[in-house]
Amino acid sequence: MKKPIPIIATIVVLLAAAAMVTLGVWQLQRKGEKEAVLALAASNPSRPAVAFPTLPPVVPEMLFRQSSVHCLRVVSWIEEAGRAADGSMGYRYIANCATGAEGPGVLVNMGVGGKPDLTPAWTGGQVDGWISEEPDHRSLIARIFGKAPPLRPMLIAKAGAPDLKPSAPPKVDDIPNNHLSYAVTWFVFAVLALAIYPLAVRYRARGSKAEG
Repeated sequence: MKKPIPIIATIVVLLAAAAMVTLGVWQLQRKGEKEAVLALAASNPSRPAVAFPTLPPVVPEMLFRQSSVHCLRVVSWIEEAGRAADGSMGYRYIANCATGAEGPGVLVNMGVGGKPDLTPAWTGGQVDGWISEEPDHRSLIARIFGKAPPLRPMLIAKAGAPDLKPSAPPKVDDIPNNHLSYAVTWFVFAVLALAIYPLAVRYRARGSKAEG
């Protein structure tokens, strides 16, 4: 006797595949939105300076615009791999600055050093530069599902702190646009689910026959 197809399991697999296709289509839509953001960001450095945004997210109209901040004092330093304006690689030093008695403070990329674990001599002051975003350490899953928190604004200083080279000016190549690869990933998952499930059902049916 032919074993019936498991209805509930089949419905679950079909719903999962449909959800994956929906996520893939959504990522394709986000790809178009990101391309519009990149086109705007490419023209922003030549536009007039604006006030530095205090809270995230950095809207496309502000990204890479010229701006300035006043760092009242450096609370701490963040060390990341980075590239200097002359093209050399090293360690960029991001100052976590206080801007007053209260408030969110501000992040300032103060330049690139050739060795790690430096303590830059810079303690604060007025800084001119370009509006960017903090380094992105959000998980891949959170970014794919759009659940990642927005990145905080960060100023890339035009002039480096003492003993540091100026960081490379921002450019659109620094902004990841992985939505197409995310979309392809979801479509592949959907295809695999639909391809593997019938094989699993057939294998299960053969196993039941053998036991019978």
